Amino acid sequence: MLHTLYRGLTTVAGPAVRLYLDRRGAAGKEDPARRAERFGEASRARPDGRLVWIHAASVGEANSVLVLVGRLLANAPGLTVLMTTGTVTSAELMARRLPEGAIHQYVPVDLPAAVDRFLDHWRPDAVLWTESEIWPNLLAGIRARAIPAALVNARMSERSFGRWRNAPGLIGGLLSTFQVTLAQTEGDADRLRRLGAPGVASVGNLKFSAEPPPAADEPMAALGAALAGRPVWLLASSHPGEDEIAAAVHAALATALPGLLTVIVPRHAHRGEAIAELMRTRGLAVARRSAGGLPGPGDAVYVADTMGELGLFYRAAPVVCMGGSFIPHGGQNPVEPAQLGCAVLYGPHMFNFGEITHMLEAAGGALPVADAPALTTAARRLLTDDGARARVVAGAARVTEDNRRIVDRALGALGPVLGAAGIRPAA
Repeated sequence: MLHTLYRGLTTVAGPAVRLYLDRRGAAGKEDPARRAERFGEASRARPDGRLVWIHAASVGEANSVLVLVGRLLANAPGLTVLMTTGTVTSAELMARRLPEGAIHQYVPVDLPAAVDRFLDHWRPDAVLWTESEIWPNLLAGIRARAIPAALVNARMSERSFGRWRNAPGLIGGLLSTFQVTLAQTEGDADRLRRLGAPGVASVGNLKFSAEPPPAADEPMAALGAALAGRPVWLLASSHPGEDEIAAAVHAALATALPGLLTVIVPRHAHRGEAIAELMRTRGLAVARRSAGGLPGPGDAVYVADTMGELGLFYRAAPVVCMGGSFIPHGGQNPVEPAQLGCAVLYGPHMFNFGEITHMLEAAGGALPVADAPALTTAARRLLTDDGARARVVAGAARVTEDNRRIVDRALGALGPVLGAAGIRPAA
């Protein structure tokens, strides 16, 4: 009954959704050249042969399943993978990183007509849905067409579980779309089972199997030359309210660490100028990457406000603090810098990566800090004590290596869904 009501409301919601997308477009959050995709109108023909549709909400989810995309294409000749995401930044990432044989489209908005156009055009043989995206009309369309489907790298937080268990009929019906549910952790698996998800297994987090973000040789060489001999630390994927923390840490460390450079990569590149202005008001000389420059000897802060270069800065900074962790956002992915040999720090709000941080901390592979003074103390130690930094890096390496083969477990568990679609990847 609830889904019938939802479908009825979304059937007449077209004008409101268009207005919403107009506002997102004005803010640079939609691609006007590909707007029709958001209403299920494909921008290219469907290739012949088997097609697996993989949906990932945004950058983090898309990056975590790229390894699965590559493995499917390599081991199932003639297969096409259709990857959908919902953000401009994730589309830009896919344009650079999707392998041959994969297609990117924007996910359609959850309007019945848009969903029908999308599914009627692409006719997926199997669907792999990632993490915790729940769109009732899309899932209903998959069920109505009896498409084999799995929920991959699934998570269900305590907070979300508390909300969903008040609507057991609705969530149970939505989760019944999937024949297999692969949870990130045992806690996620338990909560999903209690909500009615079928075929639940905990295989681990695919983020451990994902390749770290790349970096091109020429920019690496240029940045390395600019940073030569300087102590460097990085605040990665910062959110509003955290750049002030970086400024305070820099001010506290600058006297003890001559030549210190603080690098800030904002989560959203459009904030670059605001961050630079903040630093200037704190008396800190600043350079911006979007302006085309490298940090000079007199610059205290480098604002890396470009897209797709986080891998470059992870390789340049021996000490990395994860953004989104000093505000109640839930943190950003600590696996990537850990894979690249960085000593990883983060604040008290890493709840989106709770199991990962637990594993890292148990191995001595990451250091949680409570606030700016604690971050200052930890960063100074890691920048000045090579042995301490090496121990953190080694602990993280053990965790990432021990979990690198999670993609193999996921592929094995997906066998029934892929087999039902006539897709049998070679071992």
